[in-house]
Amino acid sequence: MTEAELSALAIGALEGLGLSRADAERTAWVLVMGDLMGHATHGVLRLESYGDRIRRGAIDPRARPSVERVAPALARVDGRGAIGPLVGRVALDEAIAGARACGIGAAFVRNGNHFGAIGPYCWLAAQDGFATIIGSNASVTVAPTGGREERIGNNPLAIGVPHPGGDPVILDMAMSVAARGKIRAAAKKGQSIPDTWATDREGRPTTDPKAALEGFLMPFGGYKGYGLAVMVDLFAGVLAGSGYLTHVKSWLDEPDAPGNLGHFFIALDCARLGSAEWLADRVDDFAGILHATERADPAVAVRLPGESEMQKLARHRREGIEIDAEVLATLQRFAARG
Repeated sequence: MTEAELSALAIGALEGLGLSRADAERTAWVLVMGDLMGHATHGVLRLESYGDRIRRGAIDPRARPSVERVAPALARVDGRGAIGPLVGRVALDEAIAGARACGIGAAFVRNGNHFGAIGPYCWLAAQDGFATIIGSNASVTVAPTGGREERIGNNPLAIGVPHPGGDPVILDMAMSVAARGKIRAAAKKGQSIPDTWATDREGRPTTDPKAALEGFLMPFGGYKGYGLAVMVDLFAGVLAGSGYLTHVKSWLDEPDAPGNLGHFFIALDCARLGSAEWLADRVDDFAGILHATERADPAVAVRLPGESEMQKLARHRREGIEIDAEVLATLQRFAARG
């Protein structure tokens, strides 16, 4: 399936779920880019859960995010329960608008929903020369270090740096060893998971994805991953005026309730620091130093963060992408409502 074909189907599905054409296009772009970059668990697959939450009234397909510019470089965005990727696109626009005016800009979001993978937002900003730091909180799935109850989300964080004339460098990560979506996918396929991904309800490492979904995700690096998750939630939840920790609603446990997620978008206008040629030369040199590292394993290359995603994006745009048959059937069913 080509990018254009997948985009058209995703747009049709979103229109069938009640979004306007313009909102469907902006939303579909984020999800399709997630698939193209290799994040299938955060791509068009998400339309099934989005559609369920729209049906239950937890997401309003006609809601329009509102913006309050509280300072020349700072905006607050109220998602008003709209579909997540649309809110994310609005917030990114506001952060970039602040950066255009002041060199650096930020937007803090309240009343948001799951907004897809973060990498696509960083990629989009990088095309216009903006570096970004973007984060979101999530419903609780991780136990604090030393605890045996979930109290914090697997809060994703992404950092992107543009590379004029080349691929941007994008780190897109959550705070667990593995994303919960990967565990759900393993459970759906009847596959086991590594025992380093999650614990069961009693805090014991497990290879059973169903037991893992009832237990806790393991943060990477122990207390370091936990600490990063805490700081992301302080920005995305506390500072944004949105839900945080246990105040964020789980779409699994409370599917009828608005998610009340918070996000933050920080954008830096790299043109204020130097020309495109200056930045290109420096990133080229930076990448070259890392790529020239002697390999520990001759078969395993040294890569920059996000380099594999950029390679997948190029390959999928060139050769097309395979989408799960059940996911395609869901999109076609939604699109038929339009």
